[in-house]
Amino acid sequence: MTDLLHRDPQVIAAGIELLATAAEHQAARLSRVDWRPPMPGTEADLAAVMADTRRVAGNAEAMRRMLAIRPQLVDVVPAADALALQSGEFLHAGPPIDWDRASGPLRGALVGAAAFEGLVEQPDEALTLFASGRFALDSCHHRHAVGPMAGVLSRSMWVFVVQDPATGARAYCSLNEGLGRVLRYGAYGADVLDRLHWMADVLGSVLQTAVRKSGPIDLAAILAQMLQMGDEAHNRNRAGTLLLLRQLIPALVDSGQPSSVVADAVRFIGGNDHFFLNLAMPACKLALDAAREIDGATMVVAMARNGTDFGIQVSGTGEAWFTAPALVPEGLYLGSYRPADANPDIGDSAITETAGLGGFAMAAAPAIVRFVGGTVADAMTTTKRMYEITLGEHPVFTIPELDFRGCPCGIDVTSVVRTGILPQINTGIAGRVAGTGQVGAGLVTPPAAVFPAALRQLAERARASGTMAG
Repeated sequence: MTDLLHRDPQVIAAGIELLATAAEHQAARLSRVDWRPPMPGTEADLAAVMADTRRVAGNAEAMRRMLAIRPQLVDVVPAADALALQSGEFLHAGPPIDWDRASGPLRGALVGAAAFEGLVEQPDEALTLFASGRFALDSCHHRHAVGPMAGVLSRSMWVFVVQDPATGARAYCSLNEGLGRVLRYGAYGADVLDRLHWMADVLGSVLQTAVRKSGPIDLAAILAQMLQMGDEAHNRNRAGTLLLLRQLIPALVDSGQPSSVVADAVRFIGGNDHFFLNLAMPACKLALDAAREIDGATMVVAMARNGTDFGIQVSGTGEAWFTAPALVPEGLYLGSYRPADANPDIGDSAITETAGLGGFAMAAAPAIVRFVGGTVADAMTTTKRMYEITLGEHPVFTIPELDFRGCPCGIDVTSVVRTGILPQINTGIAGRVAGTGQVGAGLVTPPAAVFPAALRQLAERARASGTMAG
């Protein structure tokens, strides 16, 4: 007690900058705490969820299951085989949506996919068929799949098959087309369709032969390595693409395919820095699917956007989507494009952030700021801030710039609501007019409203379960 009386007084400043500055001027020992009140109107729901006796154990189990997954690339097959897609059936990124509310880039990608499938002679003929309900739409997530940007998948497209060897669980994703005017950004011109036909007729089967010949490819190992090499696995995948190509080249050379075909495939993959994104995404999807449907768990298991709505799913609330209008990213624009040309946020690629990569791992990829805007200091600060809203750190995915600290992972709904800190997402920007393609790249967050909505259902389930302490 005597020792305590003789210590210098210490001031803890929480939230009021003026008082903190005044205390510093008086030479007081000061600790700054970045505190803010919970999101408005959430107090009762937050108290109910925090009192749920299943929450701590549920979140621990969700984290255990997610971190136990070891994703491997095991095959490349047509989507019709992997996803049981029928003619006239299309999957898309984000939460479910119908044609009437679909954004420009999503409509463009759907129109292009219908033309690619030969369901219409001219792309514009598909507009009437989609509007009349002739074609069926569903979310990629409902088939254990993910798709970047518009995320459109049709039966003749080929997909990567990613599997966990211990459980046999699988996740799927399309092959990456490259940047610029591509289907996933809503472009559907002749050049886009020609590339899709080459990917379906040539690239898919070449990759299938190579993957089957090489045997399973450890994607977790590649993801861990690429973080050490300056990638964050969302908007920067250069190292990951080259690491994948290094493993595939021997099998490609020995595949028995004509040398010109192999050369075209290697040239296409090597010239497409984002090729590995379409493997990072299903690897993350596979891990997060393992953490689904755990009673009391408040961990987010999906963040996805369809260009109109931003939606999240939470472990403890089953298959429910919590949605709000998607925001327009802030970032850097290509050529003469400006913010007025941008569509609201779109794509399933935020599954990388949901697993602790992408914007959560920006500190590992300081060069990303040249692509999405901001500064190196911003990248470091962003990653450090994400630790405040996550349940733990990834033991395999580590950040050299933070002394190999594990990436922040396991977004916690209660932490987001309590702090007001929103998950940071790195993303491409699609043009709002169908057929435009990519107009830029930048940063975005979920609309804040999705988290109180999820919290409300978690609270209702806690009250109904009879598992609240006290």
